[in-house]
Amino acid sequence: MSILSKTFTTVSLFALMAAGAAQADETAPLKDGRIGYVVADAHFSVYQTADGKAECPQGLNPHGPREIFKALWPAGGKMEDTILAREGLNSFPADHPAQFPYIETSGSTALGLNLDGKVGPKDFTSPEGEKGIDNAFYRVTGCNTGFRGPDGQVQLFASKFLRGFQYNRMMIEISGVDSLADDPNVDVTIMRGRDPILLDATGEKAAPGGSQRVDERYGKPLIQHLKGKIEGGVLITEPEKNVTWAWQIEGGHPRALQIRDMRLRLSLTSTKADGMMGGYFDVATLLDWTNGYATHHLAYDRLDSPEFYWAMRRVADAYPDPKTGENTALSSAITLNMTQVFIQHPASAGKQIASDNKPAQTPAER
Repeated sequence: MSILSKTFTTVSLFALMAAGAAQADETAPLKDGRIGYVVADAHFSVYQTADGKAECPQGLNPHGPREIFKALWPAGGKMEDTILAREGLNSFPADHPAQFPYIETSGSTALGLNLDGKVGPKDFTSPEGEKGIDNAFYRVTGCNTGFRGPDGQVQLFASKFLRGFQYNRMMIEISGVDSLADDPNVDVTIMRGRDPILLDATGEKAAPGGSQRVDERYGKPLIQHLKGKIEGGVLITEPEKNVTWAWQIEGGHPRALQIRDMRLRLSLTSTKADGMMGGYFDVATLLDWTNGYATHHLAYDRLDSPEFYWAMRRVADAYPDPKTGENTALSSAITLNMTQVFIQHPASAGKQIASDNKPAQTPAER
């Protein structure tokens, strides 16, 4: 090989390496101090043992819609006096007091976050030993098959539909990031995407590296901002007073959760963000979210909506009603598994066409 040929080969090699480096820089997950993640899996945080005896020594809740119907009307009756009467309580459960026992979770262990910074007599301890865990909603969900994994209908499909319904394309973008290991001051923006999630070869799990356009039309009310920090690779955000989180759990039934004092605690890598979203969830919107499933589906796991409502009322632990003094919200946590995504911001707002419905109105807005 001639000297000229060797020189040309060497120059070409360096050119290719430079081009590859530039391309890698263009596709680096953390670019210009920003990185995005999209929700790939989510479910309400439920601590459970293999046989369930530690948290549910009395067994799992036995009173579902079918069992309650048989107990109330063993000989049947007119539809308007039986089925329709009970169905009406799904939307207006306060019209009739609780009629059947509802098994609440026992034990002192639960998943979640310490929302009030205190250790109280009703608080739990995390499996890792952290005290002061606030998760009143777990008292209601822990002994109900629907919220228990891996086959509970609520847990299974609420997570599966996150990937199937673009209405649920909730994501976060962290900006002002110097390092994913430690950064004392970062900004977090919650928003909704407009595109399908990139899936891996199985077609079931999300793969990192996809892209998402921001829904700035129907998703505009979902664009919300948090302040936070990264410590030891963990994102910790400050409580945000009111957050709306879109989450549709069945086709044709768009829903949105209202979360007070919401905060995130997520372990970050360049490909994923896993952890929890905690806060105080309004009883009314939790009921509305659960009723996103038809009674037929709730019956699979013996979850009766009116009795579920009264159980939530009994254990609610925050935001007392100014007139009655009764608590209107429950502490809770949602386990989030997010995958890295490249977020594409529109060059011109107002020209975006969203592919989904508007976020669901809360009961107060109807």
